[in-house]
Amino acid sequence: MNSTELKVYLGERREVVEKALLTFLPEDESLGNIYKAMRYSLFAGGKRLRPILCMAGAEAVGGAPEKVLFCGCAMEMIHTYSLIHDDLPGLDDDDYRRGVLTNHKVFGEGMALLAGDGLLTQAMVLLTDPKAHQGQDPVRVLQASQIMMTAAGLMGMVGGQAADLEGEKQKPDLEKVQFIHTKKTGALLTAAILTGAVLGGGNEDQINTLREYGSRIGLAFQIADDLLDLMGDAEAMGKSTGADAAKGKMTYPAVMGLTQARQTGESLVEEAAQLARNLGAKAEPLEALALYIMERTH
Repeated sequence: MNSTELKVYLGERREVVEKALLTFLPEDESLGNIYKAMRYSLFAGGKRLRPILCMAGAEAVGGAPEKVLFCGCAMEMIHTYSLIHDDLPGLDDDDYRRGVLTNHKVFGEGMALLAGDGLLTQAMVLLTDPKAHQGQDPVRVLQASQIMMTAAGLMGMVGGQAADLEGEKQKPDLEKVQFIHTKKTGALLTAAILTGAVLGGGNEDQINTLREYGSRIGLAFQIADDLLDLMGDAEAMGKSTGADAAKGKMTYPAVMGLTQARQTGESLVEEAAQLARNLGAKAEPLEALALYIMERTH
């Protein structure tokens, strides 16, 4: 799959995800500002990478991507909740996200906090809704839900965010940076792939291979984010740059410099691409997605 084919693939899958999200969180004026705040951030744009990875994970093991959309959309709700909270003054205190005002700048800090809580809870509602996963093996739905919630919580994203906050202004340390990146970003990306593979009927060997794939792209994705924060175009990214350095955050460039950080990211995506190749032609989108990570501009 070349870059043009990948662009088409991502565009088509993003459109499928957008339609599904509109179904799972439709417009409803009767639910008030909290619902408006939830939808404001959920539909503020974004690559929809996590639901696309979920679908690609199902494809890679021979499953039907459309049957895991409920899970991918739940993942996107969790991701969006984390961004709302990440932008709050108590954490990164950002004014813009994806080129528009952050949630708390539009709805206030209290409502933004609740909007994040609402999206996280709505993800759980979606995962446990029999209508959403009709026809799926209940055991696999439970397994996928466990993977997702573990990745979102203390042992994953929340734990990584806490370590990231505590690490500000401390001397950069490679072991700590790897821990933060693996938990803060890598856990949810890996979970997106694994949940798709589980729901798609993947066997133990396939799931283990995809776990290794996910761990590599998760680290590479955050390395790319670290580099973009230093060298990216603020207009293309839809938010200000240089924030990590200003806050004294632990990042790969801070530990090893720009050149080595980029080389590390490129090595990780090459390893991930080879793991995808090992799964055969059905995992071709995952191979292309891995290689895309270090090339992206936002």
